[in-house]
Amino acid sequence: MTYKGKFKPKYPAKYKGDVKDIVYRSSWELKMMKYCDTTKSIVEWGSEEIVIPYVSPWDGRYHRYFPDFYVKVRDKNSNIKKYVIEVKPKHQCSPPERNPKRRTGVWYNKVKTWGINKAKWKSATEFCLDHDMEFKILTEDHLNPS
Repeated sequence: MTYKGKFKPKYPAKYKGDVKDIVYRSSWELKMMKYCDTTKSIVEWGSEEIVIPYVSPWDGRYHRYFPDFYVKVRDKNSNIKKYVIEVKPKHQCSPPERNPKRRTGVWYNKVKTWGINKAKWKSATEFCLDHDMEFKILTEDHLNPS
């Protein structure tokens, strides 16, 4: 089941971007939005507000990557830390099987997705280093702890 919609924050002043157009594309993104909106230590956040160029290994061309979240956090000592966060299913965060018994269309799609994600995440890591930020990938393990 696909889970998509528009998010309406309780604390719109914390949101960096168009507060009338906050779109979630999964229940995990919605959960993250609710967390960002209501967590006091998060002083600012945005969804798909940062644009990072990357070169796709698939076609060798530049594309634009819009990470899921930008989050600015104030810790207990009033230090500010900024993050760029991508929310992904865990199965997309590791390479597909190298030599499957059959190379199906599904397998080729996983190879393509993995290659593109790696290129995006490499560019995001470099972007964050240049902008005093940290890049994080969150999966269902982070968003649905047991």
